[in-house]
Amino acid sequence: MKDDDQLARQGLRGLHALSAFFIGFFVLLHMANHLVGLGGQETHIAFMAKARQIYRQPYVEVALIGLILWQVGSGLFMLVRNLTRIKGVAAWAQALSGGYLALFLLVHVTAVIAGRAAFGLDTDFRYAAAGFFAAPWHWFFAPYYFLGVLALFVHVGCAAYWNVGASRPMLGATLLGGFAGLGALFAGLIVMALSGALFTVAIPAHYLAPYGQ
Repeated sequence: MKDDDQLARQGLRGLHALSAFFIGFFVLLHMANHLVGLGGQETHIAFMAKARQIYRQPYVEVALIGLILWQVGSGLFMLVRNLTRIKGVAAWAQALSGGYLALFLLVHVTAVIAGRAAFGLDTDFRYAAAGFFAAPWHWFFAPYYFLGVLALFVHVGCAAYWNVGASRPMLGATLLGGFAGLGALFAGLIVMALSGALFTVAIPAHYLAPYGQ
């Protein structure tokens, strides 16, 4: 019975990792969009328009949403099930970053769907940045985006840690710290770009309307 339970856990972790692998292609594209977008609002929008030719295909979009829901559900299930077994900095970093990522993805996907279906908005850079220009919502969106990007990098860093940490703990810790540092830097730049700290951001009035502005 114990062996069966262990096999089930390993199988669930394997499927969780597999879905993360496929979601990773979209995440890389999305992060590349933000990286290129550091050059300006129009650059961000232009890159997204090209990227959407890939992930806005109906079958791709449905598959992506399905994978994200599985990723969130399986991740939360493993988090709750293993909560009493969490020990050590890396394990807690993985648990906390995974939990926040699940929350972030649910809010993010819901917001995108609502923006398109309920408000009829193009959910591009202007949609993401609008909350920064609708007080007091900026107090929510600044930490929301920062922690979301940081959690992503920390979670990837934890995966790297567990893959090499058993045999090479110093390398594992270095990888985890490196991913966390890179994530903090990238998260800060994204928040600065969305808030207009790096370049001028123009938000049309209809993007501010959902915030009562």
